[in-house]
Amino acid sequence: MTIKSDAWVLHAGEKGAKPVATELVRETYEFDEPAADEALVSPLFGCLEGNMGHALDRRPIDICLARGEDKVVIGNAGVVRVDKCGTEVDTVAEGDRAIVFCNGAPDGYGYPDKIFGYDTPGSIGVLAKQIKMQAKQLIPIPANSAYSLEQWAAFSLRYITAWSNWELAYGTFRLLIGQDELPNPQVWGWGGGVTMGELALARHAGCETTQIASTDERLAAIAGLGLTPLDRRGFSDLYYDKKRFKKDEDYTAAYSAAEKTFLAEVRERTGGGMVNIFVDFVGSPVFRATLKALARQGVITTAGWKEGMMIDLVRASECIARHQHVHTHYARYSQGVAAVEFAEANGWLPPLDGNTYGFDEVPQMFQDYKDGNIGWFPVFAVNEE
Repeated sequence: MTIKSDAWVLHAGEKGAKPVATELVRETYEFDEPAADEALVSPLFGCLEGNMGHALDRRPIDICLARGEDKVVIGNAGVVRVDKCGTEVDTVAEGDRAIVFCNGAPDGYGYPDKIFGYDTPGSIGVLAKQIKMQAKQLIPIPANSAYSLEQWAAFSLRYITAWSNWELAYGTFRLLIGQDELPNPQVWGWGGGVTMGELALARHAGCETTQIASTDERLAAIAGLGLTPLDRRGFSDLYYDKKRFKKDEDYTAAYSAAEKTFLAEVRERTGGGMVNIFVDFVGSPVFRATLKALARQGVITTAGWKEGMMIDLVRASECIARHQHVHTHYARYSQGVAAVEFAEANGWLPPLDGNTYGFDEVPQMFQDYKDGNIGWFPVFAVNEE
């Protein structure tokens, strides 16, 4: 039997043609009934993630063509109501509220190779009124949770990503320098919601934390979590472009001045010790400065990029400084469960701005995202609670 669902749908681009950005189309999406290891669920809230923007831009890939499908429904962060469970589903029960755990195709150790609601073939994201999900793509929200479903929707991808990335980055740092040697390391971060969640974990671990942002609203949000804000507008020309740096004298002078200002700020705020763990979710435009700001035995860590995938480094220098480079991609199921338990016990959830887009407003949400007129955790409603 086929199930029909009202959805915002992404259609494939033309094979062999240059990728062209597109928009979602609202239409009926059809799928087969859930298998024994799947549950039929109704999304309640979702959160707009960067990979959704990548999907509409068709960069770095056209996910429809990569999946071999004419059309897909995207969306891999959110909260759902469990409507019906297959006979082999043991992670949730009918009537549960659960977060989306977006590990779409785990490898032999449980880490994701592909992401649900993005590049996993056959997966149906939360931009539909009803979908089906595998048992281990659902983590039940604690009964009588002290926190809103909207917060859990924003938590589901970004904070679990932060949990897994921090676990490895901090563990790696402690293999280099023990707690007794440096009890309060400096942890800094470029980026948005994932960085904020990761720095909140670092603060909980006793680290000195600094997050860099460029708007008054975001700086206030950072300070509201007890993190130290640093205004990026003081070095706004810190955007490295290798080609321009070699050819454009005015650009080179402006960039060099900004880098000098940034590094002076780092030295002053760290007492000359520099940064022990740098969380970088921006990428190549800031990577050069990040490396210069990193202490010996330092860790630079990421689980993604926003503005640049390719980086250059001198391997010999990194070896001499004993710098460690950590790269992660979401999490395995046990990490997601641990993150949820920690979040409920310690209030480690995203701070929201109170704005929730309606299902009819999804196109406006993507336009606001494209224009940069959106908060760090853009939540949208799908079905009524």
